[in-house]
Amino acid sequence: MARNKPSRWAGWVFFAGAMMLVVGGLEVIAGLVALFKHTYYVVTPSHLLVFNYTAWGWIHLLLGILIFLAGIAVMAGQLWGRIIGVFLAVLSFIANIAFLSSYPIWSVIAIIIDVMVIYALTVHGGEVAE
Repeated sequence: MARNKPSRWAGWVFFAGAMMLVVGGLEVIAGLVALFKHTYYVVTPSHLLVFNYTAWGWIHLLLGILIFLAGIAVMAGQLWGRIIGVFLAVLSFIANIAFLSSYPIWSVIAIIIDVMVIYALTVHGGEVAE
């Protein structure tokens, strides 16, 4: 029985998986920085930071670990990995919008990558299904 050959669009899904691995790793680093070096992120009185640095650190650390694990599942072609990947990319998107005042450059880059991951997993996710 012949196996279906994935289309050229499957590269988008592998891109999404790779980006999830990178973003997950960077989110872990951002979380650790927020936990151990509170003075690294600068917030002025005119900017809003909803949680304290410890809470932000734990949020980013846990989100990063989950994104990384979902990225591994996406690279393996697992449906659950794509579903969780979209959900976590949306959460990452929201978290980075809230974190814009503290670290704008990283947040904008992460938001762009989140949008690309959501696109790849929702539009072309079935291209690599097992």
